[in-house]
Amino acid sequence: MHGATQDKVIDQEELGSASLSGSTENKVSVELRAVARAKSEPPQSREQKPSAAFTSPPVEWRTALAQVLLSLWRKLATLAIFLVAVLISLVVWDQYVVAPWTRDGRVRVQVASVAPRVSGQITQLRVADNQFVRKGDVLYQIEPFDFDVTLRLSKALLEQREADSYVKKLQSERRKQLSELSTSREQQQIFEGSSRQAKAAVDAAREQVAQADINLKRTEVRSPANGYVTNLLLRVGDYAHEGVSNISIVDTDSFWVDGYFEETKLAQVCIGDRADVTLMGYSAPLIGHVTTITRGVSVSNAAAGAQGLPNVDPVYTWVRLAQRVPVRIAIDRVPLGMPLVSGMTATVTLRDDSRPEEKTWLYRAKAAVGTSLSHIINGVSQRPRCVTS
Repeated sequence: MHGATQDKVIDQEELGSASLSGSTENKVSVELRAVARAKSEPPQSREQKPSAAFTSPPVEWRTALAQVLLSLWRKLATLAIFLVAVLISLVVWDQYVVAPWTRDGRVRVQVASVAPRVSGQITQLRVADNQFVRKGDVLYQIEPFDFDVTLRLSKALLEQREADSYVKKLQSERRKQLSELSTSREQQQIFEGSSRQAKAAVDAAREQVAQADINLKRTEVRSPANGYVTNLLLRVGDYAHEGVSNISIVDTDSFWVDGYFEETKLAQVCIGDRADVTLMGYSAPLIGHVTTITRGVSVSNAAAGAQGLPNVDPVYTWVRLAQRVPVRIAIDRVPLGMPLVSGMTATVTLRDDSRPEEKTWLYRAKAAVGTSLSHIINGVSQRPRCVTS
C-alpha cells in the first residue's frame, strides 16, 4: 500500500512537471522521477532483485557476437577455398606439363605397294578403288599369251633334251661294255662326257619350264595382304612394267598409333603402359599399349652447309621448345563401328596399369595428387619399376 501511494504521488509529480517548458525543466523532471522511484522501492526488494545485466545480455551484444562469428567463418571459408583452388591449380598444371599425354598423335598403317613381276598389257581389272580385298585375291590380269607360248616352247625343248640325253646315255653304256680291243679308253670317256652334258641340258630345260610356268602365273597380280585398295588409277589397256608399283593396298592388320611426346614427359613413359587413344570426332577411345620408343630424331644442326661447315640455327636462350619423340602404340581394342584411317589425329593418354585391381577412381585421384605434389617438391623423376628398353 505504501508503494502504491508513492507511485501515485510520483505520477502526479510527472503530470505537473509535464507542463513545464524548456530543456532545463525537462532534465530536472527526469532526474526527480528517477530519484523518486529509487526511494519508493524498499531496500530488501532492491537487494533481492537481480540486475538485468547479469540475467541476459542485451540484444546488441548478441548481434555483435553473431556478426563476429559470421565474419570469422567467412574468412575461414575463403581461406579454405583459396587453398583448395591453389592445390587444384598445381595438380592441373603438373598434369598438363609433366603427365604423359599428348594431342599430337597420328594413326599409322603399313601400305603394300604392289608391282608386277612381269611386263605386259593389262587385260582385266578385278578391283575398284577403296574395295576390300583378302590376301591372295587377283587384282588385275596381264595378257598371258606370250607367256603361255614361252611355257609350251620350254616344254618342247625339255622333251627334245630328254630324248637326246636318253640316246647318249645308251651309247655311253654300250661303249663301257666293249673290250679295249673294240674301243679305246678315250672313246669311252668321250661318250660318257656327252651323256653327262645331255643330262645337264635336260636339267636346264626343266628350269626353263619352271621359270616359264611361274611367269605365266605371275600374269595374275594378287594382293599380298588383307586390306583396302587405295588411290587406284589403273585401267584396262595400261601397260604394266616389271618392278614398277601401280597399285597400293592398305594393310588393315597393321594399324598402330604414333604419339609424339615432349621430351620433358619421357620420364613418365614406360613400355607396356596402357594407352587411351581418342580420335577427333569420336568419344569412345581406342585401347592400346606402349611397345617401343624411338631412339633417334633428325637434328637440323647436324647438316653440313654449302662449304661443309656445320649449319647451326640461331635460338633464343630464354625460350626453348621441347623436342617431340615418337612413341609407338599397338592397338588392342577398337570400338565397334569406328573406322581406322591412316593419318587421323589422336589424343594419347598413358596410364600405369601395373595393378589394375587398385585402380578405382578414388585411388587414381589420390595417386594424381600425390604424384603432382611430389613433382612440385622433389622434381620430376623416372617412374619406379619402369623398363624403357
